[in-house]
Amino acid sequence: MSKAPVSHRRAGIPAASTPRPKPQFTIEEWEAKAPLSDLALKSVAVVKSASEKAPLPLKISVNEDESSRPSTPNLRGKVGSVSRPSTPVPASTRQFASHALHPKQPVQTPQQFYDWFAQIDKSVAHSQEAHFRAHVAVVSEHLNTADTLIERIDEVDREVSGLLEGWRSVEEGGKNLKDACERLLEERDRLLELTDEIGARLEYFQELEHAMRMLNHPGESLVLQTDFLYMVERVDICIDYLKAHRYYREAEIYLLRFQQCMTRAMTLIRMFFVGSLRALTADVSRRLSEKDVSSTAQMHLLYTRFRSVTSQLSPLLSELERRAEAHPEDLSALLSECHSAYFAARKGLLVGRLMEEIRGLDPAHTELVELTNAGCTYLKHLCTDEFNLYREFFNSGEDQLYTYLENLCDYLYDDLRPRILHETRLTTLCEVCTVLQALMVLDVAELPEEPTDDGNLIVDFDQPKSKGLGQLHISHLLQMVLQDAQTRLFFKAQSVIQAEIRYYTPKPEDLAYPDKLVAMRKPVSQYEIKEKDSVSQLFQLPSLDKKETWFPTLEKTVWVLSQLHDFVKPAIFEDIAHEAVSFCRQSLVTSSNLVEQRSSTGVLDGQLFLVRHLLILKEVANNLDYTPKDTEPRSDIGGMTDTLASVLNRTTALLPDALFASLGMPRGHDTFSDSRHDIDQDLKRACQKVISFCARLPCEPLREWVDRVQAFNDARISFSPGSQAPLLTEQEWAKHAIAENLHQVFIEACERDLRSFVTKLRLYLEDDRTVSVLVTHIEEAIIDAYLKFRNVVWNMYAGAMKTVVFSQDGLRDYLKSVCN
Repeated sequence: MSKAPVSHRRAGIPAASTPRPKPQFTIEEWEAKAPLSDLALKSVAVVKSASEKAPLPLKISVNEDESSRPSTPNLRGKVGSVSRPSTPVPASTRQFASHALHPKQPVQTPQQFYDWFAQIDKSVAHSQEAHFRAHVAVVSEHLNTADTLIERIDEVDREVSGLLEGWRSVEEGGKNLKDACERLLEERDRLLELTDEIGARLEYFQELEHAMRMLNHPGESLVLQTDFLYMVERVDICIDYLKAHRYYREAEIYLLRFQQCMTRAMTLIRMFFVGSLRALTADVSRRLSEKDVSSTAQMHLLYTRFRSVTSQLSPLLSELERRAEAHPEDLSALLSECHSAYFAARKGLLVGRLMEEIRGLDPAHTELVELTNAGCTYLKHLCTDEFNLYREFFNSGEDQLYTYLENLCDYLYDDLRPRILHETRLTTLCEVCTVLQALMVLDVAELPEEPTDDGNLIVDFDQPKSKGLGQLHISHLLQMVLQDAQTRLFFKAQSVIQAEIRYYTPKPEDLAYPDKLVAMRKPVSQYEIKEKDSVSQLFQLPSLDKKETWFPTLEKTVWVLSQLHDFVKPAIFEDIAHEAVSFCRQSLVTSSNLVEQRSSTGVLDGQLFLVRHLLILKEVANNLDYTPKDTEPRSDIGGMTDTLASVLNRTTALLPDALFASLGMPRGHDTFSDSRHDIDQDLKRACQKVISFCARLPCEPLREWVDRVQAFNDARISFSPGSQAPLLTEQEWAKHAIAENLHQVFIEACERDLRSFVTKLRLYLEDDRTVSVLVTHIEEAIIDAYLKFRNVVWNMYAGAMKTVVFSQDGLRDYLKSVCN
């Protein structure tokens, strides 16, 4: 506590000897503001009880001093001066006069009485206020005690504040000491960590001494020591580290020295491998040169002996391959020397045996297919064995390996390639391609790859190394021969297309239609059916049966394309198929004219011949796997029936251009560069001619008569108004009997000619649905021509012919009965 409040409080306390003024508030307010304790109440009660029995005031003693209040004037002197003697004062009176309140002299005047009474009143008042003064004295004493306690509390507070300040000073000093200790510990840890980091970095530099000491160890057996490969791995890690931290002091010098150590180590591996390989090759060559070495012993010497050293050489070569891949500018030459040494050793051992096997095949006299099959099968086994043996030693160098295997294959290809290039038989070339493709399909199964090891300075060489070569693709080795065979096959097919399709000269028996179709109506045996089914595997469609009835150019086209389909590339096949189909179409159009000239029915046989073969050719073209060059790909149309129906079923006129939208052809006068568009156009014209020819014979007399009537009517219009024009019905050729005769001639022509035409349609097209498509349009053409005749005769003879001629529905039913 501060001293200021205490001083203020003391200043407000009145002194005990100074009378205090009465308070200006009531007793109730006093009690409310200053409630007394039980002890204070008891004290007040005691004081109250004592003041209630106040004794009478004693007279003022004579000897006592007068009060401060002015008293009644003393007349004692005056009385004494009176000559008359005074009344004697009794003893008790003199005793009373000793009290302070007693008058010192007898009261003689009113003024003396008033003075004495004022003194008495003052004494009474003083006596009544005595307990207040006593209470004020007690309160003052308590205030003094409180002030003393406050002073002591202030002293204790000052002592405690001093202790607190001291404790805080000690706490702050301890905290500073703790922080200083922690900083020292952190500094110590940082220095220890820095020491460890420096030591870790120095390990890379210190590894040089260990590597140099090991590489200076004499003898080729150094590479076989267990620590050698660990040393190589650690040197490789040091090289990578120094390349990443070239800013270290003397890092470039140490990097150069480590690279020299790596080169020396890899050179030792290369020298050890080449030396071991030469020793092994010399031993195997010596054993092979001995007499009576069986094929099993040769396989053992050529492969098993080499595999026996792979456990020793393979880890070393794997390290060389890894380092050559990481540092190709320094070590790739060493790996190439190992590859060259290996291939030279293997080639020296295998060439003699390979030449002996090829001579055993007798390439000059053996059939080409047999030679290809036997020779390529042997080469496939040989290359597979060489590939597997190479994988036992190396995990890289795939390009060099395939170059080596191609060199081995060249010994057979030198004899095989001239035979292929001079082969003239298309089927033989196809069989050669089949053999080669079969061998290419049966490649060696690919081995599963194993995960690589990501070690740091510790390497586990007991784990099997991953095989990066994958599988042997025998197709790479046979591709050259296959390309030769395909090239020869392509050129031979072109020559066949030119000679036997484009420039084919039909023989008389080739144009013997419909005799060939009639001859083929006889039953065939099951064996003949199987032979025909086995000719072509590409076109397995019902509409392509009975190829014996086909024109030779169509049959040759299908045969050539079926031979080429599986053996040449799609782009090449597309070109040659387009060419073959185009030339075949041209030959069919030309041959249809020759058939017209030879046939008795002329146009009908020629055009039905063309329709039959164009439908087959169109289905062949739709079945081919090539896309037209100049048009967008179209959806293929089904068989011959669907093709013809799509052409004819969408019109009632005589085949307008709109009909052929179902064939995927453009409208109007667009040019058709694609062969299938040309087929559609030729097919359209042929169908038009067939329908026109079949409808012309029954309707020709009717059409001529109607045209004559029309011409006569036109002539009557040209007569002058004054002249008499002849009547149509008066003409001899326009009489009623002639019209009835024309109707009868029409019926006879339908019975005779139309029925024979439908029979011939069924002979050429064979399928009833296909025939019905053409017959329906023939019937529509006949109905259109007949309706013109009917309308004319109805008008001419005033309805007399209505009972004679057919109605439209009646004519349609009649034609159906004739055609069916």
